[in-house]
Amino acid sequence: MTNTHNVYKTGTTTIGIVTKEGIVLAADTQASMGNLIANNDTTKIYKINDSIAITIAGSQGDALVLVRHLQNHANLYELEHKKNLSTKACVTVLSNILNSNKMVPFFTQFIVAGSDGDLFSMDMAGGLNKEEQFAFSGSGSELALSVLDSDYKKTLNIKEAITIAKKAITAAKKRDIYTGGNGIKLVIIKKNGSVEELPIEKYN
Repeated sequence: MTNTHNVYKTGTTTIGIVTKEGIVLAADTQASMGNLIANNDTTKIYKINDSIAITIAGSQGDALVLVRHLQNHANLYELEHKKNLSTKACVTVLSNILNSNKMVPFFTQFIVAGSDGDLFSMDMAGGLNKEEQFAFSGSGSELALSVLDSDYKKTLNIKEAITIAKKAITAAKKRDIYTGGNGIKLVIIKKNGSVEELPIEKYN
Protein backbone atom coordinates (compact mmCIF):
# COMPACT_ATOMS: atom_id res chain seq x y z
CA MET A 1 0.00 0.00 0.00
CA THR A 2 1.27 3.46 -0.90
CA ASN A 3 2.13 5.73 1.99
CA THR A 4 0.57 9.01 0.92
CA HIS A 5 2.87 10.97 3.23
CA ASN A 6 5.83 9.94 1.05
CA VAL A 7 4.22 10.83 -2.27
CA TYR A 8 5.24 14.10 -3.91
CA LYS A 9 2.19 16.30 -4.46
CA THR A 10 2.16 19.34 -6.66
CA GLY A 11 -0.82 21.10 -5.02
CA THR A 12 0.25 23.92 -7.23
CA THR A 13 -1.05 26.59 -9.55
CA THR A 14 -0.61 26.18 -13.30
CA ILE A 15 -2.14 28.29 -16.05
CA GLY A 16 -2.26 28.62 -19.82
CA ILE A 17 -3.04 31.85 -21.69
CA VAL A 18 -4.00 32.09 -25.37
CA THR A 19 -2.58 35.01 -27.35
CA LYS A 20 -2.63 36.04 -30.98
CA GLU A 21 1.02 34.89 -31.24
CA GLY A 22 0.80 31.60 -29.35
CA ILE A 23 0.21 30.21 -25.87
CA VAL A 24 1.97 30.97 -22.58
CA LEU A 25 2.13 28.28 -19.88
CA ALA A 26 3.15 29.10 -16.31
CA ALA A 27 3.53 27.18 -13.05
CA ASP A 28 4.97 27.53 -9.58
CA THR A 29 7.84 25.26 -8.51
CA GLN A 30 6.83 23.85 -5.11
CA ALA A 31 6.27 20.15 -4.37
CA SER A 32 5.03 18.88 -1.03
CA MET A 33 4.75 15.68 1.01
CA GLY A 34 1.73 15.96 3.26
CA ASN A 35 2.14 19.28 5.06
CA LEU A 36 5.87 19.56 4.32
CA ILE A 37 7.52 21.42 1.46
CA ALA A 38 9.59 18.71 -0.20
CA ASN A 39 11.14 20.66 -3.05
CA ASN A 40 11.24 24.32 -4.09
CA ASP A 41 12.51 23.73 -7.63
CA THR A 42 10.09 21.18 -9.06
CA THR A 43 9.31 21.26 -12.77
CA LYS A 44 5.61 21.20 -13.59
CA ILE A 45 5.75 21.94 -17.32
CA TYR A 46 7.08 19.34 -19.78
CA LYS A 47 7.62 19.17 -23.52
CA ILE A 48 5.81 16.30 -25.23
CA ASN A 49 7.44 17.00 -28.58
CA ASP A 50 8.68 20.05 -30.48
CA SER A 51 5.17 21.52 -30.72
CA ILE A 52 3.30 20.45 -27.55
CA ALA A 53 3.82 21.15 -23.85
CA ILE A 54 1.86 20.06 -20.77
CA THR A 55 1.45 21.28 -17.20
CA ILE A 56 0.85 18.93 -14.27
CA ALA A 57 -1.00 19.26 -10.97
CA GLY A 58 -1.67 16.59 -8.34
CA SER A 59 0.45 13.49 -7.76
CA GLN A 60 3.82 13.99 -9.40
CA GLY A 61 4.43 10.25 -9.77
CA ASP A 62 1.10 9.66 -11.52
CA ALA A 63 1.63 12.66 -13.78
CA LEU A 64 5.17 11.73 -14.84
CA VAL A 65 4.11 8.20 -15.84
CA LEU A 66 1.60 9.74 -18.22
CA VAL A 67 4.00 12.43 -19.47
CA ARG A 68 6.57 9.76 -20.38
CA HIS A 69 3.89 7.72 -22.15
CA LEU A 70 2.84 10.75 -24.21
CA GLN A 71 6.45 11.58 -25.07
CA ASN A 72 7.03 8.01 -26.29
CA HIS A 73 3.78 8.02 -28.24
CA ALA A 74 4.68 11.34 -29.88
CA ASN A 75 8.14 10.04 -30.84
CA LEU A 76 6.70 6.88 -32.40
CA TYR A 77 4.07 8.89 -34.26
CA GLU A 78 6.73 11.18 -35.72
CA LEU A 79 8.85 8.23 -36.82
CA GLU A 80 5.90 6.54 -38.53
CA HIS A 81 4.19 9.58 -40.05
CA LYS A 82 7.10 12.02 -40.54
CA LYS A 83 5.15 14.81 -38.82
CA ASN A 84 4.38 15.97 -35.30
CA LEU A 85 1.45 14.66 -33.31
CA SER A 86 -1.35 17.24 -33.17
CA THR A 87 -2.52 18.70 -29.86
CA LYS A 88 -5.99 17.20 -30.36
CA ALA A 89 -4.54 13.73 -30.96
CA CYS A 90 -2.32 14.09 -27.87
CA VAL A 91 -5.22 14.99 -25.55
CA THR A 92 -7.36 12.24 -27.06
CA VAL A 93 -4.72 9.64 -26.16
CA LEU A 94 -4.41 11.09 -22.66
CA SER A 95 -8.18 11.29 -22.19
CA ASN A 96 -8.59 7.63 -23.17
CA ILE A 97 -5.92 6.54 -20.67
CA LEU A 98 -7.41 8.58 -17.83
CA ASN A 99 -10.96 7.44 -18.53
CA SER A 100 -10.02 3.77 -18.77
CA ASN A 101 -8.44 4.04 -15.30
CA LYS A 102 -11.20 6.08 -13.63
CA MET A 103 -12.00 3.31 -11.13
CA VAL A 104 -8.40 3.52 -9.85
CA PRO A 105 -7.59 7.01 -11.10
CA PHE A 106 -4.42 8.92 -11.72
CA PHE A 107 -4.60 11.82 -9.25
CA THR A 108 -3.70 14.49 -11.75
CA GLN A 109 -4.90 17.50 -13.70
CA PHE A 110 -3.35 18.65 -16.96
CA ILE A 111 -3.21 21.66 -19.24
CA VAL A 112 -2.04 20.84 -22.77
CA ALA A 113 -0.98 23.45 -25.34
CA GLY A 114 0.28 23.18 -28.89
CA SER A 115 1.79 25.33 -31.62
CA ASP A 116 -1.39 24.79 -33.65
CA GLY A 117 -2.97 27.25 -31.19
CA ASP A 118 -5.03 24.68 -29.26
CA LEU A 119 -5.28 24.83 -25.46
CA PHE A 120 -7.01 22.08 -23.46
CA SER A 121 -7.72 21.55 -19.77
CA MET A 122 -8.18 17.99 -18.49
CA ASP A 123 -9.46 16.38 -15.29
CA MET A 124 -8.40 13.05 -13.79
CA ALA A 125 -11.36 11.16 -15.32
CA GLY A 126 -10.32 12.17 -18.84
CA GLY A 127 -12.78 15.00 -19.26
CA LEU A 128 -11.36 17.72 -21.50
CA ASN A 129 -12.28 21.23 -22.52
CA LYS A 130 -10.86 23.26 -25.37
CA GLU A 131 -10.13 26.70 -23.94
CA GLU A 132 -10.40 29.80 -26.09
CA GLN A 133 -8.90 32.27 -23.59
CA PHE A 134 -7.13 30.63 -20.65
CA ALA A 135 -6.93 27.48 -18.55
CA PHE A 136 -6.02 26.87 -14.90
CA SER A 137 -5.44 23.95 -12.56
CA GLY A 138 -4.31 23.19 -9.04
CA SER A 139 -5.07 24.30 -5.51
CA GLY A 140 -4.43 27.98 -6.21
CA SER A 141 -6.78 28.15 -9.20
CA GLU A 142 -9.39 30.45 -7.66
CA LEU A 143 -6.76 33.00 -6.69
CA ALA A 144 -5.14 32.95 -10.13
CA LEU A 145 -8.55 33.08 -11.82
CA SER A 146 -9.32 36.47 -10.29
CA VAL A 147 -6.27 37.89 -12.10
CA LEU A 148 -7.02 36.10 -15.36
CA ASP A 149 -10.65 37.28 -15.38
CA SER A 150 -9.71 40.91 -14.78
CA ASP A 151 -6.62 41.16 -17.02
CA TYR A 152 -7.28 38.87 -20.00
CA LYS A 153 -7.92 40.45 -23.41
CA LYS A 154 -8.25 38.77 -26.81
CA THR A 155 -5.65 41.18 -28.21
CA LEU A 156 -2.87 40.05 -25.84
CA ASN A 157 0.58 39.42 -27.25
CA ILE A 158 3.04 36.98 -25.69
CA LYS A 159 4.89 39.63 -23.69
CA GLU A 160 1.64 40.88 -22.13
CA ALA A 161 0.50 37.31 -21.39
CA ILE A 162 3.78 36.59 -19.58
CA THR A 163 3.17 39.60 -17.32
CA ILE A 164 -0.36 38.37 -16.51
CA ALA A 165 0.86 34.81 -15.95
CA LYS A 166 3.47 35.95 -13.43
CA LYS A 167 0.89 38.12 -11.68
CA ALA A 168 -1.60 35.24 -11.46
CA ILE A 169 0.91 32.70 -10.08
CA THR A 170 2.23 35.25 -7.57
CA ALA A 171 -1.32 36.02 -6.40
CA ALA A 172 -1.89 32.32 -5.76
CA LYS A 173 1.42 31.99 -3.93
CA LYS A 174 0.48 34.70 -1.45
CA ARG A 175 -2.61 32.84 -0.16
CA ASP A 176 -2.34 29.16 -1.17
CA ILE A 177 0.08 27.18 1.03
CA TYR A 178 0.60 24.57 -1.69
CA THR A 179 1.70 27.13 -4.29
CA GLY A 180 5.23 28.44 -3.97
CA GLY A 181 8.81 27.42 -4.55
CA ASN A 182 11.72 29.54 -5.62
CA GLY A 183 10.20 30.91 -8.80
CA ILE A 184 7.82 30.71 -11.73
CA LYS A 185 8.34 28.39 -14.69
CA LEU A 186 7.31 29.90 -18.04
CA VAL A 187 7.03 28.15 -21.40
CA ILE A 188 6.02 29.77 -24.68
CA ILE A 189 4.39 27.72 -27.44
CA LYS A 190 4.64 29.88 -30.53
CA LYS A 191 1.88 29.57 -33.11
CA ASN A 192 3.12 27.35 -35.94
CA GLY A 193 6.51 27.42 -34.27
CA SER A 194 8.41 25.92 -31.38
CA VAL A 195 8.23 25.29 -27.63
CA GLU A 196 10.52 27.71 -25.78
CA GLU A 197 11.39 27.31 -22.09
CA LEU A 198 12.30 30.56 -20.37
CA PRO A 199 14.68 30.88 -17.41
CA ILE A 200 12.98 30.52 -14.01
CA GLU A 201 11.51 33.85 -12.90
CA LYS A 202 12.23 34.46 -9.23
CA TYR A 203 9.40 35.74 -7.04
CA ASN A 204 9.54 39.39 -6.02
